[in-house]
Amino acid sequence: MTLDVAVNNETFAQFRSRSVRRIEDVLETLLPPAHLLPARLHDAMRYSTLGGGKRVRPLLVYATGACLGVPLEHLDRPAAALEMIHAYSLVHDDLPAMDNDDLRRGLPTCHRAYDEATAILVGDGLQAQAFLALAEPGWGVAAERQVQMLATLAQASGSRGMVGGQAIDLAAVGHELALPALEQMHLHKTGMLMRCAIQLALCAAGIDVQEARGAALLRYADRVGLAFQVQDDILDEIGDLQQTGKAQQGADRSRNKPSFITLLGLAEARSYARRLLDEALDALQSWQAEADHLRALARLIIERSK
Repeated sequence: MTLDVAVNNETFAQFRSRSVRRIEDVLETLLPPAHLLPARLHDAMRYSTLGGGKRVRPLLVYATGACLGVPLEHLDRPAAALEMIHAYSLVHDDLPAMDNDDLRRGLPTCHRAYDEATAILVGDGLQAQAFLALAEPGWGVAAERQVQMLATLAQASGSRGMVGGQAIDLAAVGHELALPALEQMHLHKTGMLMRCAIQLALCAAGIDVQEARGAALLRYADRVGLAFQVQDDILDEIGDLQQTGKAQQGADRSRNKPSFITLLGLAEARSYARRLLDEALDALQSWQAEADHLRALARLIIERSK
């Protein structure tokens, strides 16, 4: 795995470690304290958000910001808000009415560790907290850019974004989807928050998505988002349970959910993931070393084992 590229004399491994520590500290600060009433809800919100994870979406925010020369303090709240939305989506996705999962990252899912009603409220609370994190004043970004970030996150997480993708996913259970339909589902369910990471960093940099630089980075994001889901489907089928933290292999197949494995088979899914990686890297061809963290992150996404 290529982790030794450097941006501003920092290797990707160093960047990744520093960024994960940073986002953990930011989330710790922005989430309500566990002792604050209602204490059980706040404790569950922290359990669901601070319980580890790959932090891919914050890494995308920070790597794009490094590429564009954005100050870190202008990226912290966008990265944290996006991760809160992602955490809320996982809590709701794990519920009995959705995927009915008992484990997340090797730990009991929120509705198992607490209860189903609390898990629903955790998702609601995290969603509101994400928008509060962006809306509060005094963190160095102009008000008009804050408004742009709020609108960007709302669209990416709503019915035309992640939530819409979840609805399509639920409706697809028991049905076969052709590749274009499966791609569209995951460009919404998984890809929209990946794309949003790039968009938030572009907002912080004051770069319009219609500019050549912005359009190229969004092409990268779309390819990376699909590649992430393809690798997720591969790991669902053959991943080591201790590494993935899941209760069983082949969970999607047992639920009769369409996936890149059921559609393409394992070998072709792996080949497809490599093609998506090549397309993501190709989108960055006009960038020099300043985009090397983005290149390494794309490689990490399809070479990960959890």
